[in-house]
Amino acid sequence: MTKDVLLSISGLHQDVTGIEAQGDEPGNEPIEVIAPANYYEKNGKHYVIYDELVEGIPGTIKNKVRIMDDRKVEIIKSGITNTHMVFEKDKINMTQYETPYGEMMIGVFTKDIRFEEQDEKITVHVNYALDINGDPVADCNIDIKITALGK
Repeated sequence: MTKDVLLSISGLHQDVTGIEAQGDEPGNEPIEVIAPANYYEKNGKHYVIYDELVEGIPGTIKNKVRIMDDRKVEIIKSGITNTHMVFEKDKINMTQYETPYGEMMIGVFTKDIRFEEQDEKITVHVNYALDINGDPVADCNIDIKITALGK
């Protein structure tokens, strides 16, 4: 895998009833971020680092994604948003999520992690339940695709 990669992270949230939003309701479209990123592997762990711009808010979010195969995935954000989300199958992890609009405590219960590595591509799928301040909010999926740029 090359150092320079293209990262795609997409997420879909379903309300706690398990019914996807319909029509014009919020939540029926996946949220996707596509960004150039830097990749490296160290001690069997895969790292992707990228900056994220948020429309209408000055500043950036520095992101680090740490992937330990299908055992554990971490997303660390710093800047205008700060958090350290940990996804481990069959475990719940709590973390503070700081945004420009305030802070909240989020819980992530990871139901499944699937990891696939090829020569020039890594894909990860995470399925988890999300709660905010102790209240169940959504069942969520994150799909991460890391693709090598050039050779």
